[in-house]
Parts: sequence; C-alpha cells; structure tokens
Amino acid sequence: MALFTGIHRLVTTIGDNTQTLSWTIMRILASAMFMTHGWPKMFGENPQPIMGGMDFFGLNLGVNMLWVAGAIELFAGGLLVIGLFTRYMAALSAILMVMAYLTAHPAWFPTFNNGELAAMYFVTYFALFAFGPGKLSLDALLFSRR
Repeated sequence: MALFTGIHRLVTTIGDNTQTLSWTIMRILASAMFMTHGWPKMFGENPQPIMGGMDFFGLNLGVNMLWVAGAIELFAGGLLVIGLFTRYMAALSAILMVMAYLTAHPAWFPTFNNGELAAMYFVTYFALFAFGPGKLSLDALLFSRR
C-alpha cells in the first residue's frame, strides 16, 4: 500500500507541475490543426467564394457558409494559437463546430458520420472557453490583473 501511495503522490506531483505546459500545448496544437481546415477553404486550390449562399437549415443567407467556416477556422485559430481574445474565439469556434456537426454530420454518433473532428474540436474549444487560455498566452500577458 505504501508503494501505491508513493507512486500516486509522484504521479500527482508530475501532473500538477505540467498543467501550464500541457494546457498551452493543447491550445496551440489544436488551434494550429484547426487552421489547416480553414486555409484550403480560403486560399487552397478551390477556394470558397464569399457570396453564393448555401442553404443553412433551410435558409439561404446569400453568404457561402463554407467561406464563413474557413474564415473562422483560419483567423480564430490563429488568435487561439497565440492566446489572444481566447474566450471569444473559443466560443465562436465551439459554436461553429456544433453547426458543422449538425449540417455536415447529421447522424447521431460521430464514428458513424465522420464527425469525430467536429466533436473533438467542440469539446476542446468549449473547455478553452470555460477555463481560459492559460498562463502562457497573450491574454494572460495583456489582461491579467497585477
């Protein structure tokens, strides 16, 4: 029992001491990967036009929603990488992923409809919204109380 207690204490200490680094790595890597979905929509071989509305839950808004999604993925993703306006961008990105899931992956379970990425990005950005950018971010540098 003492061995388990010692191992538990060691693992807990290591986990506690790596929280800032792991949160920063998660925010940066997830957002950099998020940007790779926006880049082709904006600047790839077949970029999306701004106008030319698609039906969005039965409404034609006149704006190409794939272009809007690409802009959010690319620019919000960039701000999330550096940790600037994190809660706003995370909320916007989480909402986008809910909309993407509901429109492009309508079956109920992600592995049945290829919606795993949308679901994982939603969870990631919902957590970033809830907990904030972390200590290693421009938000912390610019807006933290001293």
